[in-house]
Amino acid sequence: GMLGGYGHISSIDINSSRKFLQRFLRDGPNRTGTTRALDCGAGIGRITKRLLLPLFKTVDMVDVTEDFLTKAKSYLGEEGRRVRNYFCCGLQDFSPEPNSYDVIWIQWVIGHLTDNHLSDFLKRCRAGLRPNGIVVIKDNMAQEGVIMDDVDSSVCRDLDVVRKIIHRAGLHLLAEERQENFPDEIYHVYTFAMR
Repeated sequence: GMLGGYGHISSIDINSSRKFLQRFLRDGPNRTGTTRALDCGAGIGRITKRLLLPLFKTVDMVDVTEDFLTKAKSYLGEEGRRVRNYFCCGLQDFSPEPNSYDVIWIQWVIGHLTDNHLSDFLKRCRAGLRPNGIVVIKDNMAQEGVIMDDVDSSVCRDLDVVRKIIHRAGLHLLAEERQENFPDEIYHVYTFAMR
């Protein structure tokens, strides 16, 4: 699976993400729309299938691995017809279509981007938002500093480093939440909403 041997946490992850997201989708003057979402680092579509398609009319997926996007087409089943675009591209090179997305969801992928690539990507995401749209990052957070993973060459940043990158991209934090009920031995996971 895509969760590195922690497939059993998928439902906990999805349920928490849904609760987090729904506070922005509720009625109100600044309500986030439900027309179109973008799943960044989408893999085979776990987030698209279980979180985004149930809440949005259409979803676009972007992932650097063509094989994952090909598998996604069968994994998503009938609901996959509402996936408009499968973009095969690294996020450092991807530009969301301007003024197009209500929600841009970025989960467990920022560690594969340099600080500059992440900041630049978030700037492009900001331009890709529709009115009242939000960018969401959900990812592992280091306790302190930046930790390099020798296996896949990714990094795990601490909260302060991530907040600085978000600020540098010109985005404002709307909400920040620590994921509960995950195994103690894995990194803390935080979700950020911004626009």
